[in-house]
Amino acid sequence: MNLLHQIFVEPFLFMGEAPDLLLQVLWEGFVSGILYALIALGFVLIFKASGVFNFAQGIMVVFAALTLVGFYAMGVPAILSLALAIGVMFLLAVTVERVVLRPLVNQPDIILFMATFGITYFLIGFGELIFGGEPKQMITSQLMLPEGRTNLEIAGGFVTIQHIDIAAAAIAVVMIATLGIFFSKTRIGRALRAVADSHKAALSVGISLNQIWVTVWFAAGIVALVTGIMWGARSDVSFALQIIAFKALPVLILGGFTSIPGAIVGGLIIGFGEKIAEFYWGPLVGGGIESWFAYIIALIFLVFRPQGLFGEKIIERI
Repeated sequence: MNLLHQIFVEPFLFMGEAPDLLLQVLWEGFVSGILYALIALGFVLIFKASGVFNFAQGIMVVFAALTLVGFYAMGVPAILSLALAIGVMFLLAVTVERVVLRPLVNQPDIILFMATFGITYFLIGFGELIFGGEPKQMITSQLMLPEGRTNLEIAGGFVTIQHIDIAAAAIAVVMIATLGIFFSKTRIGRALRAVADSHKAALSVGISLNQIWVTVWFAAGIVALVTGIMWGARSDVSFALQIIAFKALPVLILGGFTSIPGAIVGGLIIGFGEKIAEFYWGPLVGGGIESWFAYIIALIFLVFRPQGLFGEKIIERI
């Protein structure tokens, strides 16, 4: 009975007794959720264009951030380093389309999925060869990203807000909204949905698979670069960031693999949920809830609603 009281009663009493701590946890969950949604958006874009989960998106986050930091370490000004990093992500998109995707048109989805594994390990090896394996510091101030923090007095306590978190949340929201409008309201967006439905049908009506794939991989590369900058500013730029990027998988399962609004809602659910669970229930199990909470939620969704909150239910007729 005492254990049930600790699990179901005490955390909620604590929330009411310390509203400032609750607001702190909710803010951190909001920032993490928005960044998870941004990562998931990269997966969604490529899945909508090819119908395949891009396993390489996580390492693309790391590779893009390392490219930016690497150019700056070579003495290139920060803004020019950013422009060059964007150019590298475009070259990566073109290379992937010509070397990997173009020869695999109309192949089974599992073949394309395994191809993204190859891209992942190529980028890991190439990145370690060029940049080394040690963590690097993101050039936050050189990119004119805000530093410092603000303490807000609320309900007799303080809520600490990092300025970089405000910038990260704002940039992520703007990027998600822009890409959402672009891919839902433009001709390229409609072509992308046609390609996702059927490569052959898209080709038959004159849609260029090459152009679509380059576009979405480049867009996913830009998303990866922004994500790498934001996460790198909150910690360091290292290959460990790809582990964070895999949090996008539970986000996709919750929201649906083809839904941009689903990526947003799923990201916020995971962000809020894991922070609240870690802070209020973590002490009962020795901590570490944040590392596995998202995957438990995803498992529950796979059992009861595998298409996610916004995904379309697949009905096969025999």
